[in-house]
Amino acid sequence: MSKAIHFVASDAPDAQAALKIMCERYRDAGVDNCDVIVALGGDGFMLQTLHTFLGRDKPIYGMNLGSVGFLMNEFREEALQERLDAAESAKIHPLRMKATNKHGTGEALAFNEVSLLRQTRQAAKIRILVDDKVRTQELICDGILVSTPAGSTAYNLSAHGPILPIDADLLALTPISAFRPRRWRGALLSHRARVRFEILEAGKRPVSAVADDLEVRDVTSVDVAEDRSIASTMLFDAGHSLDERILAEQFID
Repeated sequence: MSKAIHFVASDAPDAQAALKIMCERYRDAGVDNCDVIVALGGDGFMLQTLHTFLGRDKPIYGMNLGSVGFLMNEFREEALQERLDAAESAKIHPLRMKATNKHGTGEALAFNEVSLLRQTRQAAKIRILVDDKVRTQELICDGILVSTPAGSTAYNLSAHGPILPIDADLLALTPISAFRPRRWRGALLSHRARVRFEILEAGKRPVSAVADDLEVRDVTSVDVAEDRSIASTMLFDAGHSLDERILAEQFID
């Protein structure tokens, strides 16, 4: 059964050229009338698309015209309807970040991770609380992040954090270049955990907080928790589901 499609593309020339081709080959039904959104670009554009269409209850099928393309399917002009019919779905939930600085408290969602990063040459000093209990009195580091399973193969993996199966009810708490305690490698948390970061010596050691691509600078505290009231559905080619990709990533040399 043919699905009504709405196409979106990143600003990259290759993606814009592909958008023209796909719209000519398959009729664009528009966002209000479509059954599925097809995103043409890279992983960053997929995250942008997830945010843009949040709440519309439209599954998103990505086609890679970027570099890594971990969240995308292979770009091919042919047989798109057949691929959509056979596609496997993955439902993902975002993190909700509440970041406080001298201007007040702002909120943002993150499908990959919430990361705290030092802003200057000075290492950050961060107190970590989980469910209102202090777990680390003082972490001296370049930063720290909380990752979803979907984001665990992104920045989290680069920071030597664990890869999480897509259906795991877990979050990864991963330090970035920890200086003290030097041997701490992070923690696996329940997806119900509420994480709070308090910035110590915030004036001397400023820290920014980033939820996917939204940054809040000079934070004094950051609260992070998964928001299960929000869900987005991603589609992947049969045999190349997101959980299969995450599993395969653990066996790459």
